Amino acid sequence: MKNLNIGMIGYGFMGKAHTNAYCQAPRFFQNEYRPVLKALCARNQEKAQGFADNWGYESVETDWRELLKRDDIDAVDICVPNNLHKEIAIEAAKAGKMILCEKPLAMNVAEGEEMCAAVEKAGVANMVWYNYRRVPAVTLAKQLIDEGRLGRIFHYRAFFLQDWTINADVPQGGAATWRLDAEAAGSGVTGDLLAHCIDTAMWLNGGIKDVSAVTETFVKQRKHAETGEAAPVKIDDACSFLCHFENGSLGLFESTRYARGHKALNTLEINGEHASIAWDLHDLHRLEYFDHRDDSIVRGWRSIHVSDGDQPYMDHWWVPGLQIGYEHSFTHQVADFLKSLETGEAAHPNFRDALQTQKVCDAVLSSAGERAWKSV
Repeated sequence: MKNLNIGMIGYGFMGKAHTNAYCQAPRFFQNEYRPVLKALCARNQEKAQGFADNWGYESVETDWRELLKRDDIDAVDICVPNNLHKEIAIEAAKAGKMILCEKPLAMNVAEGEEMCAAVEKAGVANMVWYNYRRVPAVTLAKQLIDEGRLGRIFHYRAFFLQDWTINADVPQGGAATWRLDAEAAGSGVTGDLLAHCIDTAMWLNGGIKDVSAVTETFVKQRKHAETGEAAPVKIDDACSFLCHFENGSLGLFESTRYARGHKALNTLEINGEHASIAWDLHDLHRLEYFDHRDDSIVRGWRSIHVSDGDQPYMDHWWVPGLQIGYEHSFTHQVADFLKSLETGEAAHPNFRDALQTQKVCDAVLSSAGERAWKSV
């Protein structure tokens, strides 16, 4: 096996998810490449060392620029707030490093264009962590659609609902709540949650042509976590939009952090000429399927338990009937990235794919601001 030396930048929630995937992928998937946890980079030396010791990183850096100078780093994983993605990615590309970047790709389309140009000029492998594509039930949905089982698609609807920011005392900014600070995040639920829904939707149902959106910020002012000073909140707390897909189907998307009782309700439903499918992150190993072509006396929604060896990814895991979870979607993404290095084919979603999602997000925010339909 060939070693692929990983330099991880950031050690938060996604840093854990990605690191776990690097550890598990070579154990369950056979590839020529084996990830090696070579270096963990973060500003806080003590916390970075603690993370590195726990997960098995060989060394620690406190300056990402120093990390990029190292000859023993093959791939850089960017797990930092959105406003830092562009600079790190561009410099990593110049240094000839492969790049795996957290979503969304950038703060806006202009930044994303620069990032795409940098990786394409450098010719380095690149990927963006839209992991829900790799949930086996969602991948199975893609298979059914591509096989034509649904027929012509009429409707696509997706929701991503949370409730963790309802309390006005939740601060903005800082290490824990940077997602509420527009300077660090760029947008609120649009870039954080709906970006996932949009990527999955375009992967399953094709490109989005135009959008009509509304957004709302319910708490207009919050204290900053580090300074304690109150400042206006500039991110969107909630967003809903309609769209036309390029295949003629209609889309309905909604996301909010103000849906009491929902921690991470991520759902999709697709209605076609012959059949419909539905998926829910809370029951992520199941795909709901309805086929109108069934005999009328047994026609109805069926719940497909995605755990058998002939279903996507599942032949690498346990015996039929034993399901897997959220963390495995990251393992699948690492495995697919490693396979792409072996075959020479591009890994997806890459920067250019993620730029398309960024274009939709920017159009959504523009539409909401101007109260008008916007072309993507």
